[in-house]
Amino acid sequence: MSFLNAEWRKLAIANYAIDPRVLARYIPPKTELDFWNGTCYISLVGFMFLNTRLFGIPIPFHRNFEEVNLRFYVRFNDKGEWKRGVVFIKEIVPKPALTFVANTVYKEHYQTMKMSHDWVEHENSRTVKYCWSLKGEENAFSVKAALDPTVIAQGSESEFITEHYWGYTKAGKNSSFEYEVTHPRWDCYEVSEYKIDVNFGSVYGTEFSELSNLKPTSVMLAEGSEITVENKRTI
Repeated sequence: MSFLNAEWRKLAIANYAIDPRVLARYIPPKTELDFWNGTCYISLVGFMFLNTRLFGIPIPFHRNFEEVNLRFYVRFNDKGEWKRGVVFIKEIVPKPALTFVANTVYKEHYQTMKMSHDWVEHENSRTVKYCWSLKGEENAFSVKAALDPTVIAQGSESEFITEHYWGYTKAGKNSSFEYEVTHPRWDCYEVSEYKIDVNFGSVYGTEFSELSNLKPTSVMLAEGSEITVENKRTI
């Protein structure tokens, strides 16, 4: 049985090119940075968890909620097979119980903050916005995008960003936890406008402060799908 079943929907994703040296201390043992066309990426991702179930059981008041995370991309050579995965700098959610479970079971880096979201469909476009606050300071990430989805092109940057199906976290000095995330290929909506008003230094640490003034290399909105998070193993 999967550890978690849910839907991830309306994933707003801003991708930044970053100096790999900034990420060095966050790389889990036995993994290495995964580059696309020679570029090291870090992504700000906001989305909704919907219909969430833990070991198949819906938890009252914890089924639907926002998440915003900052993540980067790694790969792991498993007996000659390269697995492409993500590492989270921090995952923000509005429910303390979610933070406790994820940090305790998976040694992730969840933090509880006040959050909200807004999805609006206009006549010719849609707007998706995610907000979170820390110490009274509001942070927000919004995108304006097309109504109709398109297929993510093979070999594209968008495919690289969305087609990482493993998660890795540090388990010990020389070991990591690995878990699989399953979902079908996603469609996306063409983004025409975006606004990112985030104090990266305050929320994620001083080494990420420069992201507040850096223009992302790309911004996308993926529809998402049903997903599963499988049980972890130690590597």
